[in-house]
Amino acid sequence: MTNVSIIGIGQTEVREHWDTSLRHLAWYAIEAALDDAITTDIDAIYVGNMLAGSLSRQDHLGALIADFAGMRGREAITVEAADASGAAALRQAVLAIQSGLVQTALVVGVEKMTDQTGSAIGHALATTLDQDYEAVQGATPAALAALMMRRYLHTYGLQLADFAGFSINAHRNAAHNPYALFRHPLPPERFAAGTLVAAPVTLFDQAPLADGAAAVIVTHSERAMDMSPHPVRIAGSALATDTLALHDRRDILWLAAAAESAQKAMRHAGITPAGIHLFELHDAYTILAALSLEACGFAPPGQGWQLARDGQIGLDGRIPISTFGGLKARGHAGGATGVYQIVELARQLRGEAGECQVPGARVGLAQSLGGSGGTAVTHVLTIDNFQPPFSAQADRF
Repeated sequence: MTNVSIIGIGQTEVREHWDTSLRHLAWYAIEAALDDAITTDIDAIYVGNMLAGSLSRQDHLGALIADFAGMRGREAITVEAADASGAAALRQAVLAIQSGLVQTALVVGVEKMTDQTGSAIGHALATTLDQDYEAVQGATPAALAALMMRRYLHTYGLQLADFAGFSINAHRNAAHNPYALFRHPLPPERFAAGTLVAAPVTLFDQAPLADGAAAVIVTHSERAMDMSPHPVRIAGSALATDTLALHDRRDILWLAAAAESAQKAMRHAGITPAGIHLFELHDAYTILAALSLEACGFAPPGQGWQLARDGQIGLDGRIPISTFGGLKARGHAGGATGVYQIVELARQLRGEAGECQVPGARVGLAQSLGGSGGTAVTHVLTIDNFQPPFSAQADRF
């Protein structure tokens, strides 16, 4: 099966880009990725977006961005999978290149979450939930995260303060990320004292919504070696789904799609959780960070929070997470978030992470969740000269 590698990366700051249009925001990230790849030879464009139709009143982003980026006539399409849209767009690019019909693909995630305010954002976010059984009752993503958090605290006899390590770690790392929304540390005592958003979830327990765009350029690994001095190989890629509605799951504390996609991606890469050097997870809420660590095999059920408490998720820890601030401090740019994670992993593996660098990072895992885990997309990235500790399975990708 054809191997796929990243040859170019680009991103914009994550912030409130009120004076910048969707097309301009996407172009800034695309231009940076093209400059990094030193190529304009693009066959297809995959745009990851979550809510442009609702918040920016703009759909049909594939053609819009292709035209504005000077690539009119190229194959271009928008991929939507709620918060996981950007990661899902990369998944489609990987499959396209492996099919042999596409040589080089551009993936760009773009979102403007602040084009509207107040209830308009709440209504838009609720479209990622089950409309017939959740949203119609007034449920929001924050409310469902609160249900999961409350159940977790009750089941394992914990308090909200036990989760402080996730947010503290994210803010500590974001302080060194010039693209992050919040570049300041979070004192431990401030975490649980935050304003309630949906009890027990507080303001410091969830990621801020913001605007941003990130882009990657991918091609066949054999071509990548000739085109880039530092290609990053996509060694594993998988997407899985679960029910949208929490009440339809056998266990609301088990992210089945996250577990399924992680297992497949790691099996394709020929690696186990013990071989992962860092993990960019979907910490839209700290409960999702804990549950993702458990679903991906880094901690048994009910013990994901202990990795944060014990300092095992720091840059020099057993499994570093949110190395550039994660969603919590870098900011959550909707459908662009999954591509930001890939850009950040690539910077780590290329040794370009500066003060956010994980020592000796050679294998990274990125996982993006849609909604409350109804979709999960997982990618394993490695530097091109990395050899897995055991042979990959035959059913690659």
